Amino acid sequence: MFAGGSSKSFSVYPLRVVYMVTESKEAPASILISVPKKRFKRAVKRNYVKRQIREGYRKNKLGLHETLLNKEQSLAIAFIYLSDQFIPTQEIEAKIKILLARIIEKME
Repeated sequence: MFAGGSSKSFSVYPLRVVYMVTESKEAPASILISVPKKRFKRAVKRNYVKRQIREGYRKNKLGLHETLLNKEQSLAIAFIYLSDQFIPTQEIEAKIKILLARIIEKME
């Protein structure tokens, strides 16, 4: 997925998204969330940021899932956290909305 080829990526600080179309028909989208140890040494802090990203995705995934079901496609999506500071949950959620909207736009 990260090696290039058919994957596409872009950033909306503090997140970078890498996605690619997959053949899996089990779920419309599967996600991976990465918060590098280089950014936060403590696992508790990394897990907190992962929970923020997961919650933001959960609240805003419906538009993406509908688009993927209509097109009969599925995606593998990776969210990578770029900042070395905590960002408020509302701001992360807003950035995820932008990311998902851009993915939908590029799918059409």
